[in-house]
Amino acid sequence: MQALTTGRIEQVALHVLRAPIEEPVRTSFGTMTDRPSVLVGVTDHEGASGWGEIWCNYPVCGAEHRARLAAEVVAPQLVGRSFDDPSAAQRFLVQATRVLALQTREFGPLDQVLAGVDIALWDLAARRQGRPLGEVLAGGPVASRIPVYASGINPHGAVTTLQRARASGFDAFKVKIGFEAGQDRRTIAALLAERGDQEHLMADANQAWSLPEARAMVADLRGSGLEWLEEPMPVDTPVADWRALAACSAIPLAGGENLASVAGFDAAAEAGLLSVIQPDLAKWGGFSACLPIARRVLEAGRRYCPHYLGGGIGLIASAHALAAVGGDGRLEVDCNPNPLREQLATPFPGIANGAMELPSGPGLGVVPDGAALRDWETLCLTA
Repeated sequence: MQALTTGRIEQVALHVLRAPIEEPVRTSFGTMTDRPSVLVGVTDHEGASGWGEIWCNYPVCGAEHRARLAAEVVAPQLVGRSFDDPSAAQRFLVQATRVLALQTREFGPLDQVLAGVDIALWDLAARRQGRPLGEVLAGGPVASRIPVYASGINPHGAVTTLQRARASGFDAFKVKIGFEAGQDRRTIAALLAERGDQEHLMADANQAWSLPEARAMVADLRGSGLEWLEEPMPVDTPVADWRALAACSAIPLAGGENLASVAGFDAAAEAGLLSVIQPDLAKWGGFSACLPIARRVLEAGRRYCPHYLGGGIGLIASAHALAAVGGDGRLEVDCNPNPLREQLATPFPGIANGAMELPSGPGLGVVPDGAALRDWETLCLTA
């Protein structure tokens, strides 16, 4: 078998894309008025290429900031170098940016840049082998279909959105809550009434509540049959409060998109604070850090359900991660209109009967459509 090398990196390109949307995407902490994406393209000395995606949903200026960090700080560290495998590149880049992160306190943006670069390097390495990325990550064959759920359901028009997602092939749905308590209860009640016998419903509060508020909500929702309640409290809430909430909640608690350390994930899994653990590989760690964590999550008897809300490259990367790790987790698929999802990952896989087809071509098995890059690109930087 060909070694899992990156080849000598000849070029790194950063593409910032923005697509307008009619209906904003609302959360308890902010609103997205367009759909942004930062793509990373890496090319080696033999002309092989790989694609990654950097999380950039917030703040409004986040995409451009992360692209410049990637182009001006990280990419020059890669060009002209080769690595025995993508994890070696990740370790090198973490060390190379360590002092800058301490000096600037830009831990989050740098983590996100390194995560997107890691995805691109794994895609490149798998393409060099001519094998699907999920198979490379797993060390053997993986499932061809991945369970999915529709996320990003706003309170306004939630029932209509669920119906539209159902017609698109979904049988599991996650609604945004964490706004006003009465509104949250009405939204969940309406969706529970609409939910079919074989369908699943989850709720995401996006870190909105204090412990007393979260306790009141889980008491109201006892017996609802929600599959999980996601991020009911801020990620930095004291562990004692998380233990108290977990002890009184009949609904499994979920979270992880805002954890950003191996120790944090291990503690969440081992202490039993979260039943469903959701690292976002475009936000922190890439494949190199998130896959070992996901495997330990399963070993601890928890569910691994990758978090994701962005463009198509990061979504398909998350699908390969879930396929490689296995378990009974679901892949998050934003059900709101977003041309940067389908057009940046072609051919986009189909969804039917609650599952997505895993692309079977080399690497991620998808590439951005060139016309889409031209249509939506607002900034391109190369190193």
